[in-house]
Amino acid sequence: MSPDPASHTSAPQVTAEVLTQSLPYIQRFAGRTVVIKFGGVPVSDPDAARAIAGDVVLMHSVGIRPVIVHGGGPQIDDLMGRLGKEPAFVDGRRVTDAETLDIARMVLVGKVNRDITSAINAIVPLAVGLSGEDAGLIRAAPRDPALGYVGEVAAVNPGIVRNLQELGYIPVVSTIGADDAAQPYNINSDTVAGALAAALSAERLVVLTDVAGLLADTDVPESVLSDVTAGELAGILARGGVEGGMIPKVEACLHAVRNGVGSAHLLDGTHPHVLLLELFTDAGVGTMIRPDPQGMDP
Repeated sequence: MSPDPASHTSAPQVTAEVLTQSLPYIQRFAGRTVVIKFGGVPVSDPDAARAIAGDVVLMHSVGIRPVIVHGGGPQIDDLMGRLGKEPAFVDGRRVTDAETLDIARMVLVGKVNRDITSAINAIVPLAVGLSGEDAGLIRAAPRDPALGYVGEVAAVNPGIVRNLQELGYIPVVSTIGADDAAQPYNINSDTVAGALAAALSAERLVVLTDVAGLLADTDVPESVLSDVTAGELAGILARGGVEGGMIPKVEACLHAVRNGVGSAHLLDGTHPHVLLLELFTDAGVGTMIRPDPQGMDP
């Protein structure tokens, strides 16, 4: 039996259709900054991390300016467990005593940051690792005495990031900040991503996590909200419709879109090529948060 000619052309045709569909998006985003928050399972899974690194390099190669902000909660928990310390959280934020702060700095700056930059540099040597302590990038202030050395973002000085972008590099930022006396603080990585996206006037903030997006009903995994405004999202948050570790992610997205970022996106980073699907195709995935229409109260 002769082979079906369609079987020889279907895959190339699909590829060609995707490439054609992506062109307007590539033109739209060329020269624009996209901040990608990279954490949770995607950081812990080497295969997912390599796939995301490849997507970031592709974005860079078509003229987009990616900036990565990463967490490393699972890795911090793992090292704390090996050292006999029990992690504690309040509203999704890690309680951080002096010893936990040292562990967080070792893991975020010395391990996770190096792993992500290495994954990118294995493809093209353009990733540069930074800490929020570097060049005054993230000025921190204590968030709550009950949380210990957990900080909030007092100010962002994005000069070092902009300089690296101008030179064609891909900044990779770990989220340890410091106050005016150089005291380090562990800052939630979602919070830093939202603040940095706003400071850079980014076109997009993309928060990669290990869930499909924001759920209309937390008991129904299929109830993903595909598109919400900032006002709608604030209402969901106020009604208690966001729980645990999703709270700082939602707050970061709200801060970003209410401070000049074009849109924010909550995506499942374990989904293959989720960045490319969201940015370069009509078939958006996850949850997109848009600024409120002009004339609406925030």
